Amino acid sequence: MLSRAAESLYWMARYIERAEDLTRLLAVNFNALLDTQPEDASQGWQPLVTIAGDDALFAQAYDEVTAQSVIEFFLWHPLNPNGVTTCINRARENARSVREQISSEIWEHINRLYFLVRDVKRRAVLASPSDFFNQVRDGSHAFQGITTATLTHGEPYHFIQLGLHLERADKTARILDAKYVYINRLQRDSAETSLQLIALLRSCSAFEPFRRAAMGELNIERVVDYLLLDRAFPRAVLFCINQGQAALDILGSDNPSPIKAEHPRRTLGRLAADLEYLNIHDVLGDGMDPYLNQLLAKLNSIGGDVARAYFNTGIILPDTRPQQQQQ
Repeated sequence: MLSRAAESLYWMARYIERAEDLTRLLAVNFNALLDTQPEDASQGWQPLVTIAGDDALFAQAYDEVTAQSVIEFFLWHPLNPNGVTTCINRARENARSVREQISSEIWEHINRLYFLVRDVKRRAVLASPSDFFNQVRDGSHAFQGITTATLTHGEPYHFIQLGLHLERADKTARILDAKYVYINRLQRDSAETSLQLIALLRSCSAFEPFRRAAMGELNIERVVDYLLLDRAFPRAVLFCINQGQAALDILGSDNPSPIKAEHPRRTLGRLAADLEYLNIHDVLGDGMDPYLNQLLAKLNSIGGDVARAYFNTGIILPDTRPQQQQQ
């Protein structure tokens, strides 16, 4: 298939997944801080800006971190290249450019999602955002189901799966990176620690699956191990990496790009092997933040390898602290 079409399918999936992840983070944080004192609530919203890696952009747009400023910034502020509205707009533009590669049901659903975020009454959302968060989340889930049910599982489908799982692995690592340092400083087995661990799991839609897998044992070691290394949970980093490998296996191992660069199948395979044999106790504590920063840098690098191998286009490469990739 054409390089341009493959790139549009890949980024369509990444942008829709990114929009869902952001709204889920906002929803979990909003509900967790409803009963918090105002001064504590402002501190509770700062990690979300850190997760997205957009601290500098946020500082340009707002003087202080509040619930309203963070929600506005993540949903529709024009300065934010990773805002939910921007992501849905870009997903629709990519889908429009590959109408011949996707089903009518996929196009109609993305169109409905686009009009939902375009026409939303913003004041009403800021006053009571939960329903809007749920609509975007459900829209992303429906996109995944419609794609699986209506699209032939050939090259277009596997480029969508590759983009979706790379974005999901990136977001899980970012969420864990932003929240781990704070949780690790809390007193072990305290009520606050339990609440923060539950919020971390809910941020990754992992609370109920973890509770079934861990049989009620809630501690930071088990949570980190589950979000990084579980082979069955759909948002665990290792699961996403393995799904990305499976997609690349079907797409082929030959590098169609004239640029001499390592194929992403090999770099992704090395990362999967590193995770498979990782002893979680080797990176807990002070080693967790450097490890997760290195993991995010590798995921960004793999995104670059995918672009060079299949799209032959440039991307934003990781900075000192890896930022989210843009098309």
